[in-house]
Amino acid sequence: MGPRDVPLMAVRRVALITGASGLIGSEVAAYFSRHAHSVHGVDNNQRAVFFGPQGDTRWNQKRLERELPSYRHHELDIRNREGVLDLVAHVRPTVIVHAAAQPSHDRAAAIPFDDFDTNAGGTLNLLEAARRHCPESPFIHMSTNKVYGDGPNRIPLVEQATRWDYADPQYANGIPETFPIDQSLHSLFGASKVAADVIVQEYGRYFGMPTCCLRGGCLTGPNHSGVELHGFLSYLVRCNLEEREYTVFGYQGKQVRDNIHSLDVARFIHAFADAPRSAEVYNLGGGKGNSCSILEAFALVERISGQRQRYQYVATNRVGDHICYYSDLRKMREHYPRWNITVTLEQTIAEIVAAWQRKLVS
Repeated sequence: MGPRDVPLMAVRRVALITGASGLIGSEVAAYFSRHAHSVHGVDNNQRAVFFGPQGDTRWNQKRLERELPSYRHHELDIRNREGVLDLVAHVRPTVIVHAAAQPSHDRAAAIPFDDFDTNAGGTLNLLEAARRHCPESPFIHMSTNKVYGDGPNRIPLVEQATRWDYADPQYANGIPETFPIDQSLHSLFGASKVAADVIVQEYGRYFGMPTCCLRGGCLTGPNHSGVELHGFLSYLVRCNLEEREYTVFGYQGKQVRDNIHSLDVARFIHAFADAPRSAEVYNLGGGKGNSCSILEAFALVERISGQRQRYQYVATNRVGDHICYYSDLRKMREHYPRWNITVTLEQTIAEIVAAWQRKLVS
């Protein structure tokens, strides 16, 4: 039997996923498991430490262990440098998906050391482990659109009945990857994610490693443990179903976010892993077609759940919050033409409503 006759399943494919019990990590774990990878998940339920019991993700860890035969859980904090180096040396992954983070603007100001050590230091630990032990393996980093700081707020806007939108035709398709990231207000969270984003790019350029940063908009889906400080649509839906008051912070509730289902995130990550590039950056969101304001989200959720949305309005916006943001997806589609958005905003919200309905009665 010659080398071309080796059966496909003989190829060793191992995915190492950090933040594996979270929304994106768990979706990626399931997707790669379905596509012939053994999956090693790293998570220590730090979300419960950051956000309390409502942020707990143990239920999702147990689901992965129950449903994915190829899944192995590792209870490890990515700030543990020796632990990360040892794990990567042992597993020798053929792809690394880094989805672990401290994800909240507001929480970062209260825990600046934990925020930076997790987002920047943890990313460096993983990159260096990959450089030492599997430098040829694609390294996919879940960054954030908050690396742009409040720069998008300087774009001229037009006020519509239920949303803000860009008045400048240059941004008719959304924010491109060429948008500047410095000389703007980021929040401490945004700053720590900038540090991680830049170091991921640098390992790609300086060492020639196959890396990319995915600057996510609102990443969402039915497996999100949404809380007030992180998880816009998931938390909004939970408030609606529990008849709790949702707080709108500034901008008249017309601030716009683009929303992408975690499945479409996983699909793009898999596409990049199959055909990696070096030091790439992509704005990963739902684009204008999957965008909505908070007021528009209220209307969509009310129509699907059949319940009125209770809310209060606070005139002060969150520090560094975007008035309008949706991703320009043209670069992603050009580099990976077989990828596109497959789950609509309405479908996504319907799945989130159904998931919370199941959780709240169990």
